[in-house]
Amino acid sequence: MLKIDQPMHIKPQILANLEGEKSWRLKDYVARGGYAALRKILREKTPPEKIIAELKESALRGRGGAGFPTGLKWSFMPKQYAGEKYLVCNSDEGEPGTFKDRDILRYNPHMVIEGMAIAAYAMGTARGYNYIHGEVWDVYLRFEEALDEARAGGFLGQKILGSDFSFELFAHHGYGAYICGEETGLLESIEGKKGQPRYKPPFPASFGLYGKPTTINNTETFAAVPWIIMNGGAKYLEVGKPNNGGTKIFSVSGHVNRPGVYEIPMGTPFARLLEMCGGMRGGRKLKACIPGGSSMPVLPGDVMMQCDMDYDSIAKAGSMLGSGAVIIMDETTCMVKALQRLSYFYFEESCGQCTPCREGTGWLYRVVHRIEHGEGRPEDLDLLTSVSDNIAGRTICALGDAAALPVKSFVKHFRPEFEYHIENKKCLVPVDVQRAGSRIYVEHAAC
Repeated sequence: MLKIDQPMHIKPQILANLEGEKSWRLKDYVARGGYAALRKILREKTPPEKIIAELKESALRGRGGAGFPTGLKWSFMPKQYAGEKYLVCNSDEGEPGTFKDRDILRYNPHMVIEGMAIAAYAMGTARGYNYIHGEVWDVYLRFEEALDEARAGGFLGQKILGSDFSFELFAHHGYGAYICGEETGLLESIEGKKGQPRYKPPFPASFGLYGKPTTINNTETFAAVPWIIMNGGAKYLEVGKPNNGGTKIFSVSGHVNRPGVYEIPMGTPFARLLEMCGGMRGGRKLKACIPGGSSMPVLPGDVMMQCDMDYDSIAKAGSMLGSGAVIIMDETTCMVKALQRLSYFYFEESCGQCTPCREGTGWLYRVVHRIEHGEGRPEDLDLLTSVSDNIAGRTICALGDAAALPVKSFVKHFRPEFEYHIENKKCLVPVDVQRAGSRIYVEHAAC
């Protein structure tokens, strides 16, 4: 059972009314208004272009990381194409710190199915796939159960709800590789190939799955669609702020009292979100925050406390909202050690296709590793920046940038801490303080 621990005046759109024991079942979803949006467009024979117009008015932006306008993306699907077209949901949630999509699929899978069915109707696609991260097998099984219920209920398959619209949807179990979260690497994986990103152009809208036009959106993006269809794009936009419509689900982890999944209106102050999470553990000070997942630039605590949680505000502060994975670090955190762990992840997850990423991520990890272990040299900080600059923008996909951005931001904002490691051969944050912070973290996590 999902516990929604939020103030009453904040009304979730995706995580609403999920406190029941079987919130994921079809009968429970229908009881809280589920599939009403799909019934509405089929009953009224809503023109596809009107649905896309509502999405554009809503200012719904892709919730997977890039924040691309959803309505605009849907409009790229060729209308007059006579062959097969595909719809794909990206549920390959591999970004460290991100755990929202698996909860949507675990507790409200039918909202994703309904959103995908509406998208299929709007773009004229008859077949879709949901690519689910390989390390959450229970979620995959839960979604398969939901698909069976939807087919039995007449919400998927041929002539849905007695209309002329047909749409079939399948779950595809991923392989646990971070690179498959990149949309073209995901397409390669569905086709049974090694999950390596493709060159773009051509873009998926013209040459996607099996070489056919394909639209790919994130789990949370599809889940937002039924609410927009029922309440209108203008109403959805009112919930958020200009250019940032609706609510956003954040995965909050780290040194807070109540880590978890929180759905809040776009533009909510970060300080408010931190308050909802029970504040800092042990009453400690906020040292740093990564606002959008491990691939985004880190921000110092004082900067983060002045931010609002929306794409434009976070970008103005020097980072990105990304997937909405908010990683909180208090004063017990050694920033060099934190960066070492992140750098190792990207070194391990590089698919090796591009030389700058394959070789550069290894360099980044090794240099940060030696700084952390008392073997750093004064010139290493400039070397880290130089290597990062020679990776970013020089690879087929954005994994190279994902590895480079954290390194540059950690060194930029916490350079004195790195210099202390190099000069004194030890952490600026005493080991006993680090252990105290870790102990508080483990004790709270066990509660």
